[in-house]
Amino acid sequence: MEGGTGGRTSSALFAGFRALGLFSNDIPHVVRFSALKRRFYVTTCVGKSFHTYDVQKLSLVAVSNSVPQDICCMAADGRLVFAAYGNVFSAFARNKEVVHTFKGHKAEIHLLQPFGDHIISVDTDSILIIWHIYSEEEYLQLTFDKSVFKISAILHPSTYLNKILLGSEQGSLQLWNVKSNKLLYTFLGWKIGVTALQQAPAVDVVAVGLMSGQVIIHNIKFDETLMKFRQDWGPITSISFRTDGHPIMAAGSPCGHIGLWDLEDKKLINQMRNAHSTAIAGLTFLHREPLLVTNGADNALRIWIFDGPTGEGRLLRFRMGHSAPLTKIRYYGQNGQQILSASQDGTLQSFSTIHEKFNKSLGHGLINKKRVKRKGLQNALSVRLPPITKFAAEEARESDWDSIIACHQGKLSCSTWNYQRSTIGAYFLKPKELKTDDITATAVDITSCGNFAVIGLSSGTVDVYNMQSGIHRGSFGEDQAHKGSVRGVAVDGLNQLTITTGSEGLLKFWNFKNKILIHSMSLDSSPNTMLLHRDSGILGLALDDFSISVLDIETRKIVREFSGHHGQINDLAFSPDGRWLISASMDCTVRTWDLPSGCLIDSFLLDSAPLNVTMSPTGDFLATSHVDHLGIYLWSNVSLYSVVSLRPLPTDYVPSVVMLPGTCQTQDVELSEETIEPSDEMIEYDSPEQLNEQLVTLSLLPESRWKNLLNLDVIKKKNKPKEPPKVPKSAPFFIPTIPGLVPRYAAPEQNNDPHQSKVVNLGILAQKSDFCLKLEEGLVNDKYEAALSLLKELGPSGIETELRSLSPDCGGSIEVMQSFLKMIGMMLDRKRDFELAQAYLALFLKLHLKLLPSEPVLLEELTKLSSQVEENWIHLQSLFNQSMCILNYIKSALL
Repeated sequence: MEGGTGGRTSSALFAGFRALGLFSNDIPHVVRFSALKRRFYVTTCVGKSFHTYDVQKLSLVAVSNSVPQDICCMAADGRLVFAAYGNVFSAFARNKEVVHTFKGHKAEIHLLQPFGDHIISVDTDSILIIWHIYSEEEYLQLTFDKSVFKISAILHPSTYLNKILLGSEQGSLQLWNVKSNKLLYTFLGWKIGVTALQQAPAVDVVAVGLMSGQVIIHNIKFDETLMKFRQDWGPITSISFRTDGHPIMAAGSPCGHIGLWDLEDKKLINQMRNAHSTAIAGLTFLHREPLLVTNGADNALRIWIFDGPTGEGRLLRFRMGHSAPLTKIRYYGQNGQQILSASQDGTLQSFSTIHEKFNKSLGHGLINKKRVKRKGLQNALSVRLPPITKFAAEEARESDWDSIIACHQGKLSCSTWNYQRSTIGAYFLKPKELKTDDITATAVDITSCGNFAVIGLSSGTVDVYNMQSGIHRGSFGEDQAHKGSVRGVAVDGLNQLTITTGSEGLLKFWNFKNKILIHSMSLDSSPNTMLLHRDSGILGLALDDFSISVLDIETRKIVREFSGHHGQINDLAFSPDGRWLISASMDCTVRTWDLPSGCLIDSFLLDSAPLNVTMSPTGDFLATSHVDHLGIYLWSNVSLYSVVSLRPLPTDYVPSVVMLPGTCQTQDVELSEETIEPSDEMIEYDSPEQLNEQLVTLSLLPESRWKNLLNLDVIKKKNKPKEPPKVPKSAPFFIPTIPGLVPRYAAPEQNNDPHQSKVVNLGILAQKSDFCLKLEEGLVNDKYEAALSLLKELGPSGIETELRSLSPDCGGSIEVMQSFLKMIGMMLDRKRDFELAQAYLALFLKLHLKLLPSEPVLLEELTKLSSQVEENWIHLQSLFNQSMCILNYIKSALL
């Protein structure tokens, strides 16, 4: 998706990783038996994908790839899982990838029934299509009149070859032979809509669930009703029979209760009340095992075992998330592996970013824990605390006493929670003198040492409590800290400073120990949220005018102001290093502000407004929660593993919508090809040879090429071999090369005549080198780049040889020496290769010091060079002196 500026994608900084805390929704689960592994698997739907769990340990086995829309129904046979979304359904192999897709329905599919090598699908217009699975072709299509027979349930009765039983909302049932396309029989029914059909363990017997809450056990061979049961909890949602020798039937209801019926005695033997807090979406007894698998829209998957004497189900294993939207999420601890989340369902839970087996629920808040235990009122709603709205946690003393403090909706008292024991804590913290009902706790913080809790109330009072004993340790201000409701409290890392803010628009700084007001300042608008980054002392304030102010608590001044959100700012988060401030707003955007530069560097838009945002202490993930969503969504920090250009975004930047990540970690592998393409904003910067003609520029050559030029004679003495090299007896194994920085192979010596003279021909030595020739050319055309580039390629010994050969004694001339000095002058003029010019000149002077005074031409060139070198050095020295002065001042000022 293209963004608003220069083809930038929606977010350069955060990529959707995966969702946490999603286990089930209102789609019935599917149980499968793997003959190969001899174990059961249960598959539950979580929006656009589904999870497959091993029933033995309820461990997650696979997460399917996402489909374009939310899944509306599921089915499975021995090999494939089928999932319908909209008017299309797909077959998934290995619980993961789509292998077949079936398109042909006009309306939304709501029933699927595998049928051998075929699959039957029914849409809401009562059009039934039978498909051949592997060819994806239609085998048969049946159209029913919705006003007469609207299909609501489908079943393939056992041993009935090629036959299917259809139930309708009008109450009648039809038995069809799908091979011959014939209606075999119509059951008149009970004039009440059919909601569920289930095959009984006995042949020809079917259980029919009705809208009235009745379950009819019916013989379809003779069209006879064998027995009737009635539940008063609304329509039957699902039915299942035990097959382990006990003639028991379970029936689910819309209020979360399960009825257990004895088929021999024809009576209700037990009720499993509140098995789920929402409707029972699906329930299945495992074949020949006393285990019942249930799931519901309360985001829970549960396995019950029937091993008691009364035949009641006992909860054996479960996977559970929040059943209502989240109110607050925060990372817990410093390892970045746990996220604490509070929800409208009244529970506090901890989700692991590593593995689901580390998830834990701290349970519901209870008004009186001891009384509840004594009277057995665990499920009574009257004893539960209202949902948590705000909480603060600190792990410093978690093993000694309670480490979490929480405010509740409409409650004055704040509850404490123990993370290690996973339960509500020992105390309810509230001022003793206050008895009024309209005052509520609105803001909390816990000190970094874990000893004290600071609580702000809607009356403007801010109190301090001891976490170990629950004793009140004083209040800020004489009567109250603020005239309005307290919107935020924070304590710095050293327990020296407490910062509070109120709805009247004041921000106050207090001494934590003696509770004295240090400083008060008024804000431009009433604050909504406050967050302190303790390590850097930076305070973020979200105001009601949709702007953000950032303060430094040391200087107590506003250092940054950000505006750009078009809706209430719900939450703020700092990156661990304090460089970024991330804000989530009701305008459905999550924005990242860079504090050092004061710019907006990233923004992305979501289809659901973010309520909470929190960043991992290790900086690897950003976690968000959203309106009407039950999960926590993780976004990986792209800057940790790839180069990200954090250029400021323009004020008119319009981000494009990003989809919330699914529960699968690897679902966006296909998109990796796009990211390989270079984006427009990642501009490759090629450093020029020289930034400015006035600036002194060094060469890119290593120090070994120029630093030791003056000490070559000492180095050669050190490196002199102790004995002369021996001539090899035979041909060398390695091909001989010419010494130098650029490797060249030595030409084979043509030495055919054994009596050839060993006197060296002086004419060869007298030949001028390439460097000398280029210098001679430079005298004529005043261009020395070619000569300089030749010199740059040589090593220290080569440079010395070339400079030595410039003198008339060694085959050079005065003109060549003059040309060399002009080349140095050119280098100093251009201020490029500064250190090379100095090193070459120093070596030249050392080698030819005796010759230079006697040549007036060379003396004249040297006089020019002297003034150039001095001018350059005076300029550099003043810059060095200035830098040293500033450094010395900073050192002494800090002390």
